[in-house]
Amino acid sequence: MPSRPDTIRARIGALASFDGRYRVLHLTWFAFFLTFVVWFNFAPFSATIGEELGLSREQLLTIGLCNVALTVPARVLVGMALDRWGPRRVFGAILVYAAVPCTAFALATSFEVLVASRLALSIVGAGFVVGIRMVSEWFPPREIGTAEGVYGGWGNFGSAAAAFTLPGVAVAAGAIGGWRAAIAATGVLAAGYGLYYLRAVTDTPEGSSYARPRRQGALEVTSRRSVYALLVLNVPLVAVLGLVAWRLQRVGLFSTRVLVVILATLAVLLVAQSRRIWTVNAPARAGAYDEGDRYPIRSVAVLSASYFVTFGSELAVVSMLPTFFADTFGLSAVLAGATASAFAFMNLGARPIGGLMSDLMGSRTRTLTTILLGLAVGYGGMALVGSAWPVGLAMAAAMCCSFFVQAGEGATYAIVPLVEPRVSGQISGIVGAYGNVGALCYLTLLLFAGPTAFFLTIGASAVVVAGISRFLVEPAGSFADAHGEVVDLADPTPVAA
Repeated sequence: MPSRPDTIRARIGALASFDGRYRVLHLTWFAFFLTFVVWFNFAPFSATIGEELGLSREQLLTIGLCNVALTVPARVLVGMALDRWGPRRVFGAILVYAAVPCTAFALATSFEVLVASRLALSIVGAGFVVGIRMVSEWFPPREIGTAEGVYGGWGNFGSAAAAFTLPGVAVAAGAIGGWRAAIAATGVLAAGYGLYYLRAVTDTPEGSSYARPRRQGALEVTSRRSVYALLVLNVPLVAVLGLVAWRLQRVGLFSTRVLVVILATLAVLLVAQSRRIWTVNAPARAGAYDEGDRYPIRSVAVLSASYFVTFGSELAVVSMLPTFFADTFGLSAVLAGATASAFAFMNLGARPIGGLMSDLMGSRTRTLTTILLGLAVGYGGMALVGSAWPVGLAMAAAMCCSFFVQAGEGATYAIVPLVEPRVSGQISGIVGAYGNVGALCYLTLLLFAGPTAFFLTIGASAVVVAGISRFLVEPAGSFADAHGEVVDLADPTPVAA
């Protein structure tokens, strides 16, 4: 095998090319980048929109919450769609769809239209799931961590790009609509790229077939015990929608009676989904799968918990960090926002590094566990930040913590596509949805606890997830040169299956 430095240099050099699988990688991360530009195009203009339309702080917070409200179920449903129809068509459809709610939001003159269009836009946040399967189809297992890390890290940077570029676009378009023109432009750009993406890529390399689930309508599992585990995993994905409804009722968007109706509807939905899982997985309940056809559902559960802690904490911290820096150090809103933006900027390097470490360290599970422990230490350091600290040191602590957060995301998705490639879209959707569940849970905690307790809780939950990661099963063929090969983890040299 080549030495690690040679491997690292070779991979970095290959990323500069625009040929073969690297062309697909670059086209796909940019598609994801645009979905995040669209998804986060409200934040840079929240104060301006509030002033122009006479919105209260509570109403602005409500719009921000609506921006993520439907992303959880959308990621699950998009995972099912891409396993069935392929990532090329699904990603193209999401990008084209983005133009519709973007235009509606840009033309809105009332709080109700802003809420409705933002709810519709929250679906665009599910685009992340699609590229995970596209990239995994084009890259061999031994390179998948690096490729998925670049896809996730560079695409995720779309949120920071929106914050830095859209205000300038609005100024330039001042005579023809200002912020409205800037937001509408993101939708038009996404739709145009979606049409291009449909023509520019294929779901698999030439000569490869696209594996689809044997059964549709719910994640296909392979043992009776896995059916019960999937039923349990499904509960938080529905329950978090009740949490969103409660928070919307709390700011006065609707009455307690309406909240009760929503919660009852969600209960019916949970029963219906559970019944669907039970029906689709009748063969698993009957023990119809041979040992060689089974995959461990516990790996899906552990990876979901990992993304809950990593991506969930990233979304939550990015939302609160500007206010935290402003309150702690007396900084202006602009300076606090710029200082806190360092947390998001780490995505460009940290997430690819996490994936690269997973590719090179010899065990994907041990790599993830180590990074999660580093994340816990990072949040412990953030809990110590106070007004007596120099601002530069506090910023350094935030960036150090951010490195482990985003490296953990990269290490998580270095494993996700390998658990069971045939249903990797749905597995990716569930794991991705748990990231949004984590964000909503941590932000709800922040309503009742101060920043110190907030950071300590995230750190403690990272320790717990690192502990349960011992139940994570190293995927067969984790370091193979091609899909379908088997690798002896003690000697990571591919052998024929």
